[in-house]
Amino acid sequence: MNKKRIAFYIVFFSLFLVCSVFAQSILVSSDKEFEKKVLTIPYAFYNEAYGAAAGFVYGVTGAPQKQSVVVVSAVAGTEGSYALFLLERNIQVPFIKRLFIDTDLVLSEYGNLEVYADGHPGFTHERAGSNESDQDNFIEGDGSDQYIRLKLKYLLPLGHGKNEIIPTQVLDRGLLKSGEVGATSWNPLESGRTYLESRIYVRNQEVKSDFLEEEKDKTHAVELSLYRDNTDLPINPSKGSSLRLRFCRDWGGSGSSAPWTVLDGEFSKYLSLGESEKFRQRDVALNFWTADTLTWNDAHDEDGMNVFHRPPPYAGASLGGIFRMRGFASSRFHDKAAIYYAAEYRMTPKWNPFDDIGWVKKYLDIAWWQWVPFVEVGRVAPSWSMSELHSSMKWDVGFGIRAMAKGLVVRVDTAVSKEEFGVQMMVGHPFPF
Repeated sequence: MNKKRIAFYIVFFSLFLVCSVFAQSILVSSDKEFEKKVLTIPYAFYNEAYGAAAGFVYGVTGAPQKQSVVVVSAVAGTEGSYALFLLERNIQVPFIKRLFIDTDLVLSEYGNLEVYADGHPGFTHERAGSNESDQDNFIEGDGSDQYIRLKLKYLLPLGHGKNEIIPTQVLDRGLLKSGEVGATSWNPLESGRTYLESRIYVRNQEVKSDFLEEEKDKTHAVELSLYRDNTDLPINPSKGSSLRLRFCRDWGGSGSSAPWTVLDGEFSKYLSLGESEKFRQRDVALNFWTADTLTWNDAHDEDGMNVFHRPPPYAGASLGGIFRMRGFASSRFHDKAAIYYAAEYRMTPKWNPFDDIGWVKKYLDIAWWQWVPFVEVGRVAPSWSMSELHSSMKWDVGFGIRAMAKGLVVRVDTAVSKEEFGVQMMVGHPFPF
């Protein structure tokens, strides 16, 4: 079957994947008065996994601490699918002022969950998720997905983080007016904020398919990373850069599917083109990411079967979904290694039609909106080889509408590839991830 599928990722639908940057700053308006902002959105939609569905989102910026963000959401549908989400960002640990906590929690059941894993009887001579694999080489059925992630972030006394742990940034209708926290120098001793990060990562995904009795992917991983944010306004950068180097390890205990080790690195660059006659701000946003699974070819014997030391499809060197390769299904491609490039042109119009709509201004408080054309290229491969990773690459193009609502950046991105047309509604810019 060679059909086109339209994938809908509703606002906050996949918060368990959200790693988008939330400003670890106190954001105030031009009068420099702090205001806690609350966003409440009921929503409804229809897709194959949920059927007719309804949900509710509650988000607050500036509580329980002035620099923090909390979002909760619930959704349920007629196909028996439901999901509960919780996200918090930038909670400062008492008595350790440079230490912050991020948390993600998801509990979900799906009436129809698609996973690009081996098991489809029509593709016995092909590994699901490989770069040349068929788009219909997946298993599907009733499934569940539980997820928890806890991150500790320690701000090093360098650059803009040396003397000011929680800065105050002044915004004029959502754009930076004063208080930049980076992009003044390339030198990390002088500019930007640098973090040591540690994250505990637990996820359990199960699918009951007609092809397999049950497909289980469970991981208990620990991530260690160095992250440098050298942008002027992390929630919506117009200049500067960011860099993350990360080591991720699952030792194979606590019921994990297999032990595995992944190294990855990500770099983002932002170039300001300034103001124009029709736009308040114009920016070019560039992103590069690569990953390698160091244990891919390692294996051990378990009940007479080889168990390879590889991460589940949703972890490791994976492309497709709401952040990387948005024109493809979630975790459509996964292999030992991956590479990815993205370019976005973010244009913020001077004209804001939402200022003239009373209920929108009251309940959503849209400070700005953006027009964002973008392009993405990438591929996965069975080895980390520059020549192989840059041959037969996948690509997609798209257009997004983004806005700052109640202090949160939300986006509606559409993307098209040779396989799919996707519509995604999410919180935050897609990178850095």
